Amino acid sequence: MLHCRVRVVVTSKIPIIERVLAKKHLSSKFVHRCGAVVMYCMKKKCLVGRPHSLIVAVVLLAGYLGTVGLTVKAQSLVVAPTPSDESSETKIPVPEDLQNILSAGTVPKTLAQLRLLEQQFGKVSAAAKLCTVSIKIGQAQGCGVIIDGGGKVLTAAHVAMRPNKPATVILANGQRLKAMTLGLNKNVDAGMLQISPGQNEGAEWPHATLGDSSKLARGMWCIATGHPSGFDQARGVVTRVGRIALVKQSALRTDCALIGGDSGGPLFDLSGNLIAIHSRIGNDIEENLHVPIDNYINSWDRLAAGDSWGTLPGFRPVLGVQGNSQVEEAVIDIVRSGSAAKKAGIQEGDIIKEFGNRKITDFQSLKAAVAETMPGENVRVRGQRDGRIVFFRVVIGRGE
Repeated sequence: MLHCRVRVVVTSKIPIIERVLAKKHLSSKFVHRCGAVVMYCMKKKCLVGRPHSLIVAVVLLAGYLGTVGLTVKAQSLVVAPTPSDESSETKIPVPEDLQNILSAGTVPKTLAQLRLLEQQFGKVSAAAKLCTVSIKIGQAQGCGVIIDGGGKVLTAAHVAMRPNKPATVILANGQRLKAMTLGLNKNVDAGMLQISPGQNEGAEWPHATLGDSSKLARGMWCIATGHPSGFDQARGVVTRVGRIALVKQSALRTDCALIGGDSGGPLFDLSGNLIAIHSRIGNDIEENLHVPIDNYINSWDRLAAGDSWGTLPGFRPVLGVQGNSQVEEAVIDIVRSGSAAKKAGIQEGDIIKEFGNRKITDFQSLKAAVAETMPGENVRVRGQRDGRIVFFRVVIGRGE
């Protein structure tokens, strides 16, 4: 039924579909995938009124690549690198026939061009998975990407949490490395880590080639990698292919299908250049936001030095208490109902002495300590109640 519908809608004017559908090696899943993608395209506002060739290209890509918002494993796209491709970076030469698709975000017009595009996706995916890492900080998990031979890693600020925090970086092969968080630019959700030296026998780490996000435009193809729902060595790095839907200086929006656990992972263009880092994961296919790479480049020195600045929109840490900043101790006057403090057992009249690794001397220092955390972070708190020492485990709340 769907097969017939695809033929009626698309193939009456585009003979090439007849040749593709006639191929015997196509599985029955192709039919269902075609139907789903065509219906998506027909309803998508940005595609209304576009030529049939756009729908044809999307259908072909859906059948051959499982792209346009669908998830595929990196291994399924892997193309054995040629000697000229063997490098510690992700830069992949773009064939002349794909140059316009790279720069203008157009779609393939021939089957030969489509096959070239598929091969290009595979080569970028193969290179990207070597430098895409999983990051664990305490119980929290996210992703990152190695961006130089010395082991610097870019991630999202809400993944790194704060400077000077021990972290574990996990490579695609399962190797676990010690690392330390560096700086955070919370205004745009940019973070950096450093893999501790002496863990690669003096060799350089495989790393991404930095791109230029100022040259990006709506419609350009992009390749997202990460570890959705956490690291799984049997599954490996997961690759998603999509297109850029919106370009701003502080954020990109794409239709790459990302989920929890992908935050902090890399976004590449068709030539393998790193163009952005995954930031906020949306509920809708087009709500995923990424931090353009120029935001990292422009504040590189501060990030590398371990500075932390700004406020991350939608990620304001909240403890849920009030006190008097004029008093010499951090006495809790009010504990809000349903707050992180209330859930942890903190009561009115308690005096906070330590918050994480920080000594607390007054309510102002408590506010400063909370401001350095991230929502969802688990913090050990030492307090005093009626002259007795008490301890709490607080899961930091989230405010707008």
